[in-house]
Amino acid sequence: MAYNIRSASEKYVISKGLDRTFQDMYSGYRFVLRFFKEVFFPPFEGKEFVRQCFEIGYRSLPLISLTGFITGIVFTKQSRPSLSEFGATSWLPSLISIAVLRALAPLVTALIAAGKVGSNIGAELGSMKVTEQIDAMEVSATNPFKFLVVTRVLATTLMIPILMLYTALVALIGSYLDIHANEATSYVSFIEKAFERITFLDLISSLVKTLVYGFTIGIVGCYKGFHASQGTEGVGRAANAAVVLSMFLIFVEEIVIVQITNFIR
Repeated sequence: MAYNIRSASEKYVISKGLDRTFQDMYSGYRFVLRFFKEVFFPPFEGKEFVRQCFEIGYRSLPLISLTGFITGIVFTKQSRPSLSEFGATSWLPSLISIAVLRALAPLVTALIAAGKVGSNIGAELGSMKVTEQIDAMEVSATNPFKFLVVTRVLATTLMIPILMLYTALVALIGSYLDIHANEATSYVSFIEKAFERITFLDLISSLVKTLVYGFTIGIVGCYKGFHASQGTEGVGRAANAAVVLSMFLIFVEEIVIVQITNFIR
């Protein structure tokens, strides 16, 4: 007969799941504090930071380009029937530009980056953790946190806003091609109508969003990779957890930032 006996060393304050959740939250809090402590003091790993910007930004362009272009075309096609019922298809450029810049471009860029960049960071650091490469860096007098974590978080925080602006541009190009093919709208007319409703607050709020999203993707991916365990299985879990948690936090941050922006507006 099997007995489910818990040893005295396994006592929990609330329950096993909740205790672990609060422990992870506290560990993540300390991880973020350590990042802000390390980021302002030398040595600064400039070469590694530039390399990470290249890996995160340039290597994401093909996927971002395809996704942004399709987003612009599909959203334009979906919006046209509704506006046609009111004879307001001339509003399409303004509608598309507002939707793309305020919501679609930041969110699409962040979700794509969470899936591609976040999983890559989690898997890369996780494999280094389980193969004890991080421990070897500490022995060789190299600060692994500054070299591995700070550079990647700064790179994601910088590159995601840039990728967002690029996504918005590509989405508007896709939208223009669809509108030009159906309504024969000129390029000049499309640009004028697209940007006449865009405000400075729209641009700033989108940049702030993507700065927060980029930091979230970088810090979550690094945290999950830095705390990976149990061999190759742990590396896979770290990569998966980095994507899931990043996307969840991105949606939460989206709600909060939209509420703040609407209050200011």
